[in-house]
Amino acid sequence: MKNVALITGASSGIGLELAKIHGSQKNDLVLVARSTNKLLKLKNELESQYGIQVLNIPKDLSIPEAAQEVYEVVIEKGIEVEYLINNAGMGDFGLYHETSWEKEEMMINLNILALSQFTKLFGSDMVKRGHGKIMNISSTAAFQPGPLMAVYYASKHYVQAYSEALYEEWKEFGVSVTALCPGATATGFSEVADMEDSKLFKGKKLPSASEVAEYGHKAMMKGEMVAIHGAMNSIMAKSAKFAPKKMVLKMVRKIQEKDK
Repeated sequence: MKNVALITGASSGIGLELAKIHGSQKNDLVLVARSTNKLLKLKNELESQYGIQVLNIPKDLSIPEAAQEVYEVVIEKGIEVEYLINNAGMGDFGLYHETSWEKEEMMINLNILALSQFTKLFGSDMVKRGHGKIMNISSTAAFQPGPLMAVYYASKHYVQAYSEALYEEWKEFGVSVTALCPGATATGFSEVADMEDSKLFKGKKLPSASEVAEYGHKAMMKGEMVAIHGAMNSIMAKSAKFAPKKMVLKMVRKIQEKDK
């Protein structure tokens, strides 16, 4: 396999669109997601359309050590990953004392633990080789706390700070680390996070997963540190640190509340 891109959460949304972009550029793929059937359908489509090789690794990355298991499969097959895209993630919505700890634990494992372990394993190999590109899917949620989605916003704070730190550490070794920060996007995220009736999503004309993926891919290829999709999202993210914190908290809560 050549010019390999490993993409997590590749069976839907932004991850699926990034798989299509890399496939169209004749990059071979390692695709990781929970759904065996969705991955198989995507593999057949991409191999047929672009004449590339696709390795599917069905795996629930919310289970600790799942990232290590994926890495071992890749190494065993002698595959060198040039592009690592940590796209897999999940959210949850509600007052913290009423939400499910089991779901939040899965979220921490997926959004933080798996992403960090993948980056450690494949990123270290890239540093040794002296080349490679990593894109971690962060969010505009990374730039302020998120009442009603406390754990999700906190997890994206981590992804953002972690990615920016590694950008600085690894640039001298020929490895770039990009944090892609989408705002609300037309994917399956709102349904999984129980946010379909949230003011953030309901009745809004949202950018497509394809648009966000294209924007993120270009930023990664340029080696940019942070890529915030959408002019308004960029303004809001950058202004949040200058506004009074209590005002920001009230505003975020109001935007995310469900219509009654």
